[in-house]
Amino acid sequence: MNNKLINPMLILIASATIGLSARAQNSTVKIDLNERGAPISRYIYGQFIEHLGRCIYGGLWAEMLEDRKFYYPVTGEAPAWTMYKPGPRSWDGEGHPYELLTRSPWMIVGDKQSVSMVTEDSYVGRHTPRVALSGRGEARGLFQERLGLIDSRQYTGRVVLAGDLQAAPIEISLVWGAGATDRDTVLIEKITERYAKFPLRFTARGCTDNGRLEIVSRGKGYFLIGTASLMPADNILGWRADTVALLKQLNAPVYRWPGGNFVSGYNWKDGIGDPDRRPPRKNPAWKGIEHNDVGIHEFLDLCREINAEAFIAVNTGLGGAEAAAEEIEYVNGGPDTTLGRLRAQNGHPRPWGVKWWAIGNEMYGDWQLGHMPLEQYVKKHNRVVDAMRKVDPAFKPIAVGARGPWSEQMLTTCSDHMTLISEHLYWQDRDDVVSHVRQIAAQIRQVAQAHHAYRKTIAGLAGKNIRIAMDEWNYWYGPNEYGELGVRYFLQDALGIAVGLHEFFRNSDIYFMANYAQTVNVIGAIKTTKTMAELETTGLVLKLYRRRFGQIPVRTEGDFSPLDITAALSSDQTLLTVAVVNPTQQQHTLSLQLNGGALTGRGQKWTITGENKWSHNAPGKPRQVDIRTSSVSDGIGQLQAGPLSVTLCECCLR
Repeated sequence: MNNKLINPMLILIASATIGLSARAQNSTVKIDLNERGAPISRYIYGQFIEHLGRCIYGGLWAEMLEDRKFYYPVTGEAPAWTMYKPGPRSWDGEGHPYELLTRSPWMIVGDKQSVSMVTEDSYVGRHTPRVALSGRGEARGLFQERLGLIDSRQYTGRVVLAGDLQAAPIEISLVWGAGATDRDTVLIEKITERYAKFPLRFTARGCTDNGRLEIVSRGKGYFLIGTASLMPADNILGWRADTVALLKQLNAPVYRWPGGNFVSGYNWKDGIGDPDRRPPRKNPAWKGIEHNDVGIHEFLDLCREINAEAFIAVNTGLGGAEAAAEEIEYVNGGPDTTLGRLRAQNGHPRPWGVKWWAIGNEMYGDWQLGHMPLEQYVKKHNRVVDAMRKVDPAFKPIAVGARGPWSEQMLTTCSDHMTLISEHLYWQDRDDVVSHVRQIAAQIRQVAQAHHAYRKTIAGLAGKNIRIAMDEWNYWYGPNEYGELGVRYFLQDALGIAVGLHEFFRNSDIYFMANYAQTVNVIGAIKTTKTMAELETTGLVLKLYRRRFGQIPVRTEGDFSPLDITAALSSDQTLLTVAVVNPTQQQHTLSLQLNGGALTGRGQKWTITGENKWSHNAPGKPRQVDIRTSSVSDGIGQLQAGPLSVTLCECCLR
């Protein structure tokens, strides 16, 4: 599709805010229903989750305990968190440093010398805590604080124990206050020298952000704690119910996982089998610990729950062709294959049939584990794809791209070994809102133009339609308020994400997939606390467009800059959607002129706005930015676009 058909005015970049303010606030928008672009792929509304910060652990995953497998030795020293301070600009005066655990969160009950870490026959990982008992009725064991509890909520869990017969009973208590009755206790009446799992169930009778789980004995001898786990009882297959509910509102068609930089040092086999036996590791790319509680099974369970397709990245950094082939056999192989049988033993007899696979992540960057020169990497890419195709000839590989020499060489050497090619874009803050939102459209357009040029200059692309998967795109700036890379998003960012979607629509012939990076907490569309979750301003935009915007882009033109306007027909061509982003402080009145059809008087209007560009949402607080819905009874011949707003109108066509 010729990009000029959609909106030539959007290539004009305003030079100053003063000049923008002086523009007329009344404009005419011409919409030609006869000039149409390629249908918008539903995969444009994809999402991305990575094992980083509080995206999965502390965000999506329901586990409440830190270091439940004892990666850190329990020494009796107070838990330690490294404080990462916000940047010099605190956007609203509420910037807080985020904490990263760097020492065991488990504290010792009783004599601090009673706990030792045993390495011989440890239950999981390098070592297991052993508690020596006094035999005099003194409580000894471990506890962990800083748990978020809600009154009347039920919690479930498990603990793996072994030890002397005389060590029982083991008392496991959920504690929400200082009083003697501010606890719910489960008694494990019998343990043996062989590890066994014991289920736990509690009901909290108070609200606190400093709840505690205690594991103690008053008996004789010793006991060992292999692992412990605690989750809200309403978890969905191990995922937080409140966060899953917001994922369902986003309604994204595809999720990319497990990385990101993380994947280049990830061994997928660490994430299968009994979760309590999966080894805890240092996160290979980021800070903190990878618990390996979330692996292939858990991710694909989540995709099924939220009705999304999976997009799995394989390790082409420190990993290679053999591991990638084994991974796709584990996921897609029949029950008669070696890895298919292992999958069945782990609880899933039927193949999942995952079709989208990322062949590595950002391998052009020297920050990437296993980075190598381009001339070597293209050969590795082809080896990996060939090995995976031997297992599953139908799978769809997505190659690592980066506009410029890297993408050119990948397309030249590997075009027979890819279905799509990825690109990544991130943006910083700009001083004025117009520049802040327009930078997204400009760069998305530049990437599209580059790939159109490749099609003309690279001979091997003749007859091929290798489109772009923008499988990471977002703003990334400001203080880390929600853990590592957990930046907050504001109304100005919502406007920019809407403009980014508009640019994907305008280039629907070359963009097939996009994955907003990331989904929860880490530069995410959703933010969480210990007990609450909320949609960011950017999440509201993704939710609205995914549900309401049309599928067939049509030409829009007019002198309406600095507004960004796009329009589309529904797939059955009975509805017209018009979307307007107004990044100015003035209200604009738009007169719509329609060619090739007429509107009825019936329709709906949705608006996303707030008091100022820093308006934002936070878990547990009233929304400062929301979607407001109203009816349209007289058509949309005159459309009002309020200051700092996203406006989307839908009307029926005659």
